[in-house]
Amino acid sequence: MSPARDGVLVVVPTYNEVESLAPVLARLHAAVPAAHALVVDDGSPDGTGALADALAAADERVHVLHRTEKAGLGPAYVAGFAWAREHGWPVVVEMDADGSHPPEQLPDLLTALADADLVLGSRYLPGGRVVDWPWFRLAISRVGNVYTRRALRLPLTDATGGFRAVRAELLDRLPFDEVASQGYCFQVDWAWRAVRSGARVVEVPIVFTERAAGRSKMSSSIVGEALARVTWWGLLDRVADRLPGRVPRPVPARSQVAGGR
Repeated sequence: MSPARDGVLVVVPTYNEVESLAPVLARLHAAVPAAHALVVDDGSPDGTGALADALAAADERVHVLHRTEKAGLGPAYVAGFAWAREHGWPVVVEMDADGSHPPEQLPDLLTALADADLVLGSRYLPGGRVVDWPWFRLAISRVGNVYTRRALRLPLTDATGGFRAVRAELLDRLPFDEVASQGYCFQVDWAWRAVRSGARVVEVPIVFTERAAGRSKMSSSIVGEALARVTWWGLLDRVADRLPGRVPRPVPARSQVAGGR
């Protein structure tokens, strides 16, 4: 196995990110020069896929997975995870293509992964923050995370965030073929599965910045999907704990700031 394949693969899903993709990958490689990136493009009509191919031709650290249509964030990441495992990558990272996730903070996530199975970048831990969001969007995110935490009994401050690093062994244990979430609820879905599996889950603070180019993919339907699914999962979680013959719910790994308790 080559040295690169012993390292880090950053999965970057794209749909109409032609303005931001190249700068984000440049920042990534400035922050973690040895990291490779897999661009998972859902048939972007703005030429993002062609740009990704050109970047890959110029830099062996860039790879491209083309999908024929826009199928949602969750399926794009599942496809990226499958590609990563097929090619033997031991550490996989989720990162947006729009610059909202700071590649410069990826070393913090990777450092924390030394003592964890999954590291989540949190906007809501002390030291984390959100820059340039309108108040109503920040309110929706904060309230949504509080609701998710209580409904699912998750010891996480930011279960909806999409900047995270994971060990391949955990990806292999989780049933991603059962994950049906299409939008940002995908992040809650598999974080919940990871905690329930007994994985060591750690959060580190990040600074999240609103995208400078392109349009946000957030919509009322995505928010509605998350609310409906989290509510249903929470109900099932409580019923399952009380049904005879069920395996007891595992004690979740305690969320912590890297370097502290």
